Amino acid sequence: MDQPAPAADVAPRPAFGLSIVVPVYRGAATVGRLVDALAALRPAGGLEVVLVNDGSPDDSDAACRALLARTDIAIVYVEHARNFGEHNAVMTGLRHASGAYVITMDDDLQNPPEEVTRLYDHARLGHWDVVYTRYAVKQHAGWRNLGSRFANAVADRLLDKPRGLYLSSFRCMAALVVREIVRYTGPYPYVDGLIMQVTRHIDSIEVAHLPRAEGRSNYTLRRLVRLWLNLATSFSLAPLRLAIWAGLAMALLGAVGAVLTIAEALILHDTPSGWASTMTVILFVGGVQSLILGVLGEYVGRTFLSANGKPQGSVRTVLRNGREGTQA
Repeated sequence: MDQPAPAADVAPRPAFGLSIVVPVYRGAATVGRLVDALAALRPAGGLEVVLVNDGSPDDSDAACRALLARTDIAIVYVEHARNFGEHNAVMTGLRHASGAYVITMDDDLQNPPEEVTRLYDHARLGHWDVVYTRYAVKQHAGWRNLGSRFANAVADRLLDKPRGLYLSSFRCMAALVVREIVRYTGPYPYVDGLIMQVTRHIDSIEVAHLPRAEGRSNYTLRRLVRLWLNLATSFSLAPLRLAIWAGLAMALLGAVGAVLTIAEALILHDTPSGWASTMTVILFVGGVQSLILGVLGEYVGRTFLSANGKPQGSVRTVLRNGREGTQA
């Protein structure tokens, strides 16, 4: 007698208890040390590491390929055809992860590998959909910490997230959440925004944060601004609504100014034209109009690129070292 086919909405059983997704960019000097430290862990259900080389200009490709041969844990190596950005690389890694839980972390060793087990166990034993990490002391430059605080303050207002939750790239997600967020195929992913659209069953734990082991941060001011734009324009209509309110405020201010000008002309017949006040109003109104047009242009431009199929990430190579996982 034929067995009934499995339901289409039943996910396959995960091959590993834990997958760790690591976007690699200028990480040739650190990715080997990170993977060696992760290999010493023995998480319940087995471990898989997914390395995504995001068009790194250094020897990260050779370093990752060498790990496939010499590491005794399951390694998946994914190479992007060019640099697409951290969140795009994370999305590619999530699509190749097969764990019941997936942790994302950077390749710079600022997140101690020993904290991985704590994070995984907290999510697994507490049955949380997502667990973020927070730091008592962040080992970043002052401007970078200020930028992070600003980004989190913006996220508090634009994203439907628990108030005060710190959004860290060192996070653990259940397979349910991963399956849902990788459905997004747009060119401007913001992983935390996607998470907030899927679940509110979220917790956080405090972990250590170490100084960068090698080199300097890949996050420049330009990259941080692009991240803020992704946050603001991909998952919220707040900038458009702000533009509407700015337009209404300027219309009201213009009406008040017109009434005052007419009253002044009727009462003080010899009042000279005020060049300074006129220029001030023109510049102020012009600045607000430019801001509104810029916001609208950003939305239109992103819609145009999405409609024209700009890729989220182009995968050149996917390699596996053939290590098998233990069913979770």
